[in-house]
Amino acid sequence: MDGIPGTPLRVGLLGYGLAGSVFHAPLVAATDGLVLDTVVTGDPGRQEQVRAAYPDATTVATADDLLARADRLDLVVVASPNRTHVPLAAAALGAGLPVVVDKPLAATAAEAEELAALAESRGLLLSAFHNRRWDSDFRTLAALLADGALGDVHRFESRFERWRPALRGGWRDSADPADVGGLLYDLGSHLVDQALTLFGPVTSVYAESEARRAGSVVDDDNFVALVHARGVRTHLWMTAMAPQLGPRFRVLGNRAGYVKYGLDPQEAALREGRRPGDGTEGADGTWGAEPESAWGRLGAGESPLTGGGEPVPTLPGDYPAYYAGIAEALRTGAPPPVTAAEAAATLRVLEAARRSAAEGRVVRLAEGG
Repeated sequence: MDGIPGTPLRVGLLGYGLAGSVFHAPLVAATDGLVLDTVVTGDPGRQEQVRAAYPDATTVATADDLLARADRLDLVVVASPNRTHVPLAAAALGAGLPVVVDKPLAATAAEAEELAALAESRGLLLSAFHNRRWDSDFRTLAALLADGALGDVHRFESRFERWRPALRGGWRDSADPADVGGLLYDLGSHLVDQALTLFGPVTSVYAESEARRAGSVVDDDNFVALVHARGVRTHLWMTAMAPQLGPRFRVLGNRAGYVKYGLDPQEAALREGRRPGDGTEGADGTWGAEPESAWGRLGAGESPLTGGGEPVPTLPGDYPAYYAGIAEALRTGAPPPVTAAEAAATLRVLEAARRSAAEGRVVRLAEGG
């Protein structure tokens, strides 16, 4: 799809909960060449929120209402609960529309591959929203690795740790497998995708998974160990039960190590109503910028907490780059910023992790996951 030069591509958004309202709608609206045209939500309060924030967008109550407008849309974004990702994406593809799906793309790698095959058969774009590839700390680490600053990396440690001892309810805390609840598939989708992006396919997976909060029926405290085909060992933590938070990244090479604390600032900014390009976010007025006090450290032989290593300026986070890449792909036929095949690879690792935790053993992946 190349559209008419100079004419914005029109986007339909399915869902206006956390994902739709905090991430997708603001980022679509901030992207040159895209316009938020239609938003699906059956909640009257959320419909009012859409009209207040995006007065030029049309609100409709159901996915069928959106698909009835397919001839005026150029892209559909699926930002609804996990159990609806596959049927809604398939319906949009069936209507001839390219699709972006919030992570995880599907509940299983097999379902993701079926969606990918459907998209390919129709010549349509299908991408998963793995926005954490554009976190400030991840961009910085990727640049350090590209420069060889750490030498040969042998261990990659990555954490999304939170202190949320009380359940919030909703589908994320549901034990129904169709809801794809729990932190392994929620935060773990980001962590595994980042590990595969940096270090490539995985040959073995070991995981521990627990439900620690009172009344919890799904995993809320996970550890995943990966061995990559290139020899790097990855350790990942995703938990809601961390009263003291560990480093976001600890990466060890034969020349130096990189340690980074704290989270990328973009989600917090979006939750507060700040938007890319409005000049209100960032330590220096730049979207996604961090203050110097949050920079990680690079060095050898001493803890960064005692002053060891040199501070590394954190590159600005850049979530807007995802939808800029989607617009480019729709206009020119270039590959999307995240492919369905990459999302399926992440799901294969998550499936192996769930199996490992259930069976208490290492799971081998043929030819790398």
